Formats: sequence, C-alpha cells, structure tokens
Amino acid sequence: MSTICETFFKGVKVKRLDDEGNSVNVYTKPVVVQLEYDPKGMLVKITEESEQKEFIVCKGSEFARVGRKGIIFKLSTETLLLTFASDEDSNQFTDAVMKIKADKSASVFSERTEESSASQYFQFYGYLSQQQNMMQDFIRTSTYQKAILDNPIDFSGKVILDVGAGSGILSFFAQQSGAKRVYAVEASSIAVHAAKLVAANNVDDVIKVLSGKIEEIQLPEQVDVIISEPMGYMLLNERMLETFLHAKKFLKPGGKMFPSRGDLHVAPFTDEALYMEQFNKVNFWYQEYFHGVNLSSLRNPAMTEYFRQPIVDTFDINICTAKTQRHIIDFQTAHETDLHRIEIPLEFHMLQSGTVHGLAFWFDVAFIGSNVTVWLSTAPTQPLTHWYQVRCLLSQPIFAKQGQLLTGRVLMVANAKQSYDLTIEVKIEGTNTVSSNTLDLKNPYFRYTGVTPAPPPGNTHTSPSEDYWAQMDLAGARQAVNLVNGVIVDGLGHVSLDSGPPAHAHQQPNIHQGSIPATGRREKGSSGSPAPPTSSATSLPFNQLIGGAVSPALLNSTSNQPLNFATSHSGAQAYPVIGDYAMIANNLRHMS
Repeated sequence: MSTICETFFKGVKVKRLDDEGNSVNVYTKPVVVQLEYDPKGMLVKITEESEQKEFIVCKGSEFARVGRKGIIFKLSTETLLLTFASDEDSNQFTDAVMKIKADKSASVFSERTEESSASQYFQFYGYLSQQQNMMQDFIRTSTYQKAILDNPIDFSGKVILDVGAGSGILSFFAQQSGAKRVYAVEASSIAVHAAKLVAANNVDDVIKVLSGKIEEIQLPEQVDVIISEPMGYMLLNERMLETFLHAKKFLKPGGKMFPSRGDLHVAPFTDEALYMEQFNKVNFWYQEYFHGVNLSSLRNPAMTEYFRQPIVDTFDINICTAKTQRHIIDFQTAHETDLHRIEIPLEFHMLQSGTVHGLAFWFDVAFIGSNVTVWLSTAPTQPLTHWYQVRCLLSQPIFAKQGQLLTGRVLMVANAKQSYDLTIEVKIEGTNTVSSNTLDLKNPYFRYTGVTPAPPPGNTHTSPSEDYWAQMDLAGARQAVNLVNGVIVDGLGHVSLDSGPPAHAHQQPNIHQGSIPATGRREKGSSGSPAPPTSSATSLPFNQLIGGAVSPALLNSTSNQPLNFATSHSGAQAYPVIGDYAMIANNLRHMS
C-alpha cells in the first residue's frame, strides 16, 4: 500500500555529462527536485523556469551512486548527475529508486495488458481535462451520488473501497453518506490531485488516497462496500470491469458492490445512411492518379478497416427492428475470468420489415441498495451520457420481413489492448441468408455531432401539413374561448403578461432550455408567483423533450403512479431528479 505523498529535496545541484564524462552545470544554482507517484514507477521533476525537466524512474532505469551524495541517471537523451545537499537526502532518494528497481512482482493486470496500452491508458486518465469530461456528465455523476446518498444504511459507519477513484468524486459521495473510512485507490497520476482535493476539503481523516493498481496493492482491512465507475463503451471496453471484480478479494462476506449488476442490450437496426456513409469513405482509395500514385490496390483493406470500427453515437430508438436481448453480468457473483470470453446467443422476432445493417448496443447498470435500487441507463430513450450508444455494422446487410426469426451470436474475446475482439453473426431462420463481421472495439469511430437524431423515414402515417393546421385551428378556437372569458392568449397558447394566469394554474419550475434539473429538492414557489406557460420553451415538459432528466417516451404515460417514489403529495419536489426512474403521471398534470 502506497499513500500519496510528494517528496521534495532542496539544494540539489544538477550537472549534464557528455560522452567523455565531462560535466557542465544545467542550472546556475541549486534547485528543488520533486518526486511523485507514476503508474510506471516514480516521476522525478525539476520545475525551474530556465529549463524544466522530468523523467520516469522504473524497473529498467539505469543509475549509479557517485560518492556519498551523488546519483547518475542515464536517460534516453542525456546523462544527469544529481548531487544532494546532505547524506540523508541522498540516502532517502536512493532508497526510493531501489524500491522501484527491486519490485519484481507480476500482477494479474500486467499479465493481461500490453505495457504500451497500459501506459497510454493511465496517461489518458491522468489528465484533469479527462476527469472533468466524466465529472461533467451530470447524468452519470448525479446518479452515482443519489444511489449512494439514498442508501445510507449501506454506507454510514462502513469501510468503503473506491476502485479507480480518479478525482475521488465517488469517495466524497461515500463520505457524505457517513462512511467511517474510504480507501480511494487510483493507478494513474491523477491520484496526486485527488489527494490534494481530499486535503483541501478537510476530509483526509476519512478518505485515504492510495496510489497503485488494485491487483498490486494491499489494504489494512476488509471493506463493507466496493464502489467504482468501471464501465466503458459497450459496457466492457477498457476491461476495467475485471479490475472491479478482482477487488472483491478485499470485500467482507455479504458486502455490496456498487454498481451491483450490468445489463448489455443488443438489437438489430436499420440505417441506410450510416451504412452508405461508411461505404463511401472507401471512394478515396479508388483514385488512380492521386499526385501521380495509384491508390486502388488499398481499396479492399480500407473497406475492411472502416467496417471493423464500432460506431459511437446516438440514434432514434425506432431504427431498432426488434426488441433488445439482454446479457446480464451480476457483479456480486461474477468472477473476473468470466469476462475473458463472452458469447451471447441471439434470437430476434422481427417487429417490422426492412434491411438489417447491423447490431446496436447499450447498457444499464443497477445500484441495488438496502433502501432503494437506482438505475443508470445509456439507452437511446434516456438522456445522453458520455458513453452514448454503439453500433456494429454487418459486412453485408440482409433483408428481413416482419415476423421472421433472426438468430445469431455476439462473441467478445478479451485482448491485451484492454479491449475486445468482437464478432457478430446473424441469420434468417429457414433461409440461407447469413451475414457477419469482425470488429475492433479498441478503435471506434466517434460519430456524434450534437444534432438530435432524426427518426427513421417512412413512419409518418398522417399528413404533417394537415396535422399542423389542425393544431393551429385548435389554438385559434382556444383563443376565442379565452377571449370570451376575459383571458388574452396568443396563437401558441401562451398567456399574456397583461392578463395574469388563471387562478388554478399549476406552479411549474422554470428551467433553461436544454438544462438538466439539479438533484437537490426544490421548494414550491409562493402561491402569488406566476407560473410559466407549459408550452413555453423554458417550461419543464418542453425541456424534457430536448435534454431533461426524463425520457420523452414517458411523457405519453397514462399511469397514475407518482412521478417520484420519494415524493409525497405534500412534498416540495416539483420535478424528477436524476437517478429517479419512475413513471410520469397524467402527462405531468400533477407536478406541482
């Protein structure tokens, strides 16, 4: 176990040696040398304005003692001699280097992961900008917070392990829920920043940031709950789920995993535009006179490469031509080796006729607590997250009719690049129609543009023009009725500011277009304050159609169940909060 601490050595003289052994001062005066944790070993930093230096000390580093106070490092580009101010500093620095050099252990992680992949992985997550990207996914972050805070019986007074803690945000949630102690384990260099956050928020008596990989560290005690955010694209990419399951060696019998379960959903889809978009990329390689070079010999390899890319974006649920199949991973009982090879048999009863261009994937995870169960979903019917959805194209589309049975399989084989080699196969039962493809989950095509995906064409069964004018006629009729009653209403149903709202109008929270409601409970406004019109661009129902915390599909519900399980008739919450998956009652009429 290695706690996070930065070590500083003052008054260090630094010289550069040439090939003949001659030396020259790098700095005109002694400098401060700083040691920090690094996933490969130890980072040595010198932050002088004249010339900044940093290098990694790992098992393969070349170094030697020179006298009592000197240490020579042979780096890839130069050789440096560091002369410390005292024997004590020199010995302390040497001990730190020798500890790195003497570590001969081979962990489960290092055995299953290429060194180059691990290096890129930990470098990526060591940047604050990447942590910010994940933390700003408010659906993700707020659902985690709600799942933890709404299950205080599982956290209050308990010992918690946060696997792959990153910035430590989940550890803070556990502390907020009353945890006695939280071990925040992080293998990337972001651990240094996490420790600073913990100290700055005065919770270092509860949260202990530990640097290292779960597969390699030791904890001083067993834990009651393991929390983590280990999901990648298509749930399994990055193979972090294996680390999450490996951490169960620290879990007490009967302890909980948060999240507790993951569901991978699969469905056939039709999208001619997407297929042609990928297909037409190959046109570049048809050129026979590209700056005098014939590129056509690379057309077929280019076609194979483009179709090996899973496509990460979002789409309208109506492109799915059959109900999803679900592959469930129970994190409480699953072993990490269960994820090395995953085969999912497929059987779809086609709900509509059309061309099947591939398979669509998304996932849901459940936090099964002692008080409540909370779901985090990446489905296309739910608010968008940074996981989006994933689609895998078939090499050759196939045509299937409504009622036909589409069978096949999805085969996922883990590789050393912290990802999976993916094979999809589909067949129309009773025919010879078969198609397949092999994809590289490590190399996705990020296609998301920020534009709301359009529904598939051909699903409009009434005249849109007539529907529009019928709505306008209805609005005009309402205006006439309201004029008789003394209330001025415009053609869109907005009450004029001069007339005041009807006395029976419900109070609605005024939310900026595209925003996501906060997770805090909101008190009702005073009875005298006007309510925004429900058809306004800043009203709640409107926002839920363009990025609020509730699926647009739920707006059509006729269920009489309450909006939120935690909301009573006398409660103050006027809108759903992130993490509450409940039915909307009577088209939001009772939200007051």
